[in-house]
Amino acid sequence: MRHLAAGRKLNRNSSHRIALARSQATALFKHGRIKTTLTKAKNLQPYVEKLITTARGGDLHARRLVAKEIHDNAVLRSLMDDIAPRYADRKGGYTRIYRLGHRRGDATQEALIELVTDE
Repeated sequence: MRHLAAGRKLNRNSSHRIALARSQATALFKHGRIKTTLTKAKNLQPYVEKLITTARGGDLHARRLVAKEIHDNAVLRSLMDDIAPRYADRKGGYTRIYRLGHRRGDATQEALIELVTDE
């Protein structure tokens, strides 16, 4: 039984899950959108949204908290200076997931996760 067992294991140990989330978040902030499996996208979404919410603070403490997770200095600078201020008046929902269909090799559901742009 899975009572009170929150989160997805993704067939990885905890350090690998953390590394996966960090690398996918870095790629998402760098490119604006990434293509991955639906399960990984659903796992990444709350992680990225919390990082953006923290980065919206804009002060040194917020920068250091985000720098613990994002290790690429150029991406960190972009997140703090460009991405976070874009969502200053938004209460949440910074990312969007599109389902793309099944992958040919193993029939896994694929998805596109992207940062929402105000249009």
